[in-house]
Amino acid sequence: MNTPLLEIQEFVTGGDTAATPSASLIVLHGLGADGSDFVPIAQELDLGAVGPVRFVFPSAPVRPVTINGGYRMRAWYDIHPPSADPALPRPEDAAGLRASQDLVQGLIEREIARGVPAGRIVLMGFSQGCAMALMTGLRAPQRLAGLVGLSGYLPLAATTAAERGDANRDVPIFLAHGEHDPMVTIDRATASRDALMALGYRIEWHSYPMEHSVCAEEVDDLNAWLLRVLSAAP
Repeated sequence: MNTPLLEIQEFVTGGDTAATPSASLIVLHGLGADGSDFVPIAQELDLGAVGPVRFVFPSAPVRPVTINGGYRMRAWYDIHPPSADPALPRPEDAAGLRASQDLVQGLIEREIARGVPAGRIVLMGFSQGCAMALMTGLRAPQRLAGLVGLSGYLPLAATTAAERGDANRDVPIFLAHGEHDPMVTIDRATASRDALMALGYRIEWHSYPMEHSVCAEEVDDLNAWLLRVLSAAP
């Protein structure tokens, strides 16, 4: 797969930053943000114990977003308003999700081509980025070190069981969410967590008294999980 035509920021932390990184962390931003959004949070992580780590921050393509009146912004996929019938689920942009899945898979393959084994790559995302991390990571043909989903949900949940790949059926997953999130409700997050657990995935779950954001305690919990996952990875 060719390298996706995305704007990408990156840096390497820990150990000898001139050396080939021992691991890569691909970080996917939320709706309307860009690749720079999570740079300050990534800089708070201390992963020096596992050697140099490359952080990769792609920016999603610019597209019209229906729920925002068609306004063009960076988005991994379109978001539709809720269904007029409250008994029906919100329509999902399956085509947009699958197109961005290809882009994110391209980022994984880019890191492998640069010398980082798939088993040393963590895919992480916030909100829309969380959806893409889960969407892509569960279907990736290469076994990854782990998946991180912050303040998001599992997209196309009904197709996950049929479409997930064999390589990542036991991939560790870190999920965290704000208990007062008005954008992606905690109920939607726990439903995603429960759906993944029902499929046999190992979930480390955390919730925090916050809204649609990231807190210091969450960063500490994520740091500890990343150290465990990357220390155990081959």
